[in-house]
Amino acid sequence: MADRPLLLVDAPSLYFRAYFGIPESAARTADGQPVNAVRGFLDMIASLVRTRRPDRLVCALDHDWRPQWRVDLLPSYKAHRVAPEGGEVVPDTLSPQVPMLLEVLAAVGITAVGATGYEADDVLGTLATTQPAPVEVVSGDRDLFQLVDDARGVRLLYVGRGVAKLDDCDDDAVRARYGVPASGYADFAALRGDPSDGLPGVAGVGDKTAARLIDRYGSLDGILAALDDPGSGFAPGLRGKLVAARDYLAVAPRVVRVARDVPLPELPTALPDAPADPQRLLELAERWNLAGSCRRLVDALTGNA
Repeated sequence: MADRPLLLVDAPSLYFRAYFGIPESAARTADGQPVNAVRGFLDMIASLVRTRRPDRLVCALDHDWRPQWRVDLLPSYKAHRVAPEGGEVVPDTLSPQVPMLLEVLAAVGITAVGATGYEADDVLGTLATTQPAPVEVVSGDRDLFQLVDDARGVRLLYVGRGVAKLDDCDDDAVRARYGVPASGYADFAALRGDPSDGLPGVAGVGDKTAARLIDRYGSLDGILAALDDPGSGFAPGLRGKLVAARDYLAVAPRVVRVARDVPLPELPTALPDAPADPQRLLELAERWNLAGSCRRLVDALTGNA
């Protein structure tokens, strides 16, 4: 049997998706508290365990959704998502569900980890780089296409259309989607920009132009070096746009690239074949009306052994 993968789960990406995908009215506790994000997340993990058959699993958390070091480089980074009172704009009925979810994962025995000063993306990048392959990263965040590495055996399970319709992406899939290799995705994203993250990009440079530039010059460093060469072949208008954005382009790649050296403790990554604390799991399932989702997850774990 082929080596079974380490499944690295972008927990915020999945629980936000679960929250917006399941009506609150369809998943509540006996006293009326919504648990739609928890229920949906657990069902996603159960489905992934059944279909991907991992033998290791780690959920990555946002301990800092907008790290200061990224803001120092680019003040617009996620600025539009800052709440008036500070912190991230998160629905009032989602925030209380995150600690509930973490309690359930702990009772099951699934590792969840974050790091001070880093986003979940950075935790995923570090684990994808340092843990034994094969590795499958699960996320709906396009930035994580940069983690795909055929040589190391790292794939992205992109859940932009949901877990049931995930796209299993290797380097060819990234090239087919964007016209650049996975190794060039961060530079491509910096050029194109991403309004959802507050990345302005280069004015007038969209996906196709960004891909052509990466293809011709290899990287953003190569593009910037070519700007100083009169014979490099830029159309005058495009050269002007890139020159005008030079200061932005000097810092944007460091903002877009995920960290791969986050200091993390030694982590238990083995996927449990039975709940770590079955009594606690039963208590939580009953208290929060999660019996069905917990049972489906436990069934997936026991069937995965």
